[in-house]
Amino acid sequence: MRTTIIIAAVGLALTSQVAWGVAPRNEPVQPIPAVAVTEPAKVELGKKLFFDPRLSKSGFISCNSCHNLSMGGTDNLKSSIGHNWQQGPINSPTVLNSSLNLAQFWDGRAADLKEQAGGPIANPGEMAFTHELAIGVLQSIPGYVAEFEAVFGQEVLDIDMVTDAIAAFEETLVTPHSPFDQWLLGDDDALNAQALAGYQLFKQSGCVACHNGPNLGGTSFQRMGVVEPYQSTADTIGRAAVTGKDADRFAFKVPTLRNVELTYPYFHDGEAATLEEAVDIMGRLQLGRVYSDEEIGQIVAFLKSLTGEQPRFELPILPPSSNDTPAPAPFG
Repeated sequence: MRTTIIIAAVGLALTSQVAWGVAPRNEPVQPIPAVAVTEPAKVELGKKLFFDPRLSKSGFISCNSCHNLSMGGTDNLKSSIGHNWQQGPINSPTVLNSSLNLAQFWDGRAADLKEQAGGPIANPGEMAFTHELAIGVLQSIPGYVAEFEAVFGQEVLDIDMVTDAIAAFEETLVTPHSPFDQWLLGDDDALNAQALAGYQLFKQSGCVACHNGPNLGGTSFQRMGVVEPYQSTADTIGRAAVTGKDADRFAFKVPTLRNVELTYPYFHDGEAATLEEAVDIMGRLQLGRVYSDEEIGQIVAFLKSLTGEQPRFELPILPPSSNDTPAPAPFG
């Protein structure tokens, strides 16, 4: 665990117990822990970098372009739009609560948020820059040089500092206090009857075998299409691209179900447009179960109860470029 934040789940649980007078429920899912920032200057720097499009060749694409914090930490597109309007190969996963995942990206090729943060910058299909050019841009901006020196103690920037700061900010993007979390912590009135029936069906069906823990997912890689094959037009092979093992073909990181009503469309290829469609497909392909319309409605009601408090902060004012800052190349 990085030192930027302190997990405050214990304090949250104690506060909730005082309010409701009961112990947390013994369930295979745990509440999202709240966070307390211990390195605010680094987090603030990371927030600026997250929103700064100058880290891209075009000067138009930022981390927030594909992980829009006003839209559940994603872009609500089947696949993201990269440099020169290139179509991305895969659906953009949410950045919210991503610090709770065992690895980053659908295929898990990045071990943590810091490693992930450097990938899109240098990807020709995404931000289409290089790390060296990105550092050159930041180094030419006096406001950034001063801020990096204040945080890291040196004026000469490197990509390790950039990704460290972005990861520090992303670690704060958690969404506690969802209705379901309030129910987990003892509030019997937090879920209506339909959502509670949906959670019981979710457990009884075996969904919690993969969607468990605080993030209801993100802790394992599973093959898409266990009972029935999954038909996809996306040119992705999943975990096998990392491991080189044929047994990992079409295995993907199990996505979080937190805030899932905000992060449509669904699956690695974005083929499921609605929650109802996603529940139906997962039931048939992964569990061999055909849910009725009533059952789908119950599970969807439960899934909607997983929407937590969205990150709220003041938008950063980015330091201005200098005369030495390279001009962007939006059409190059």
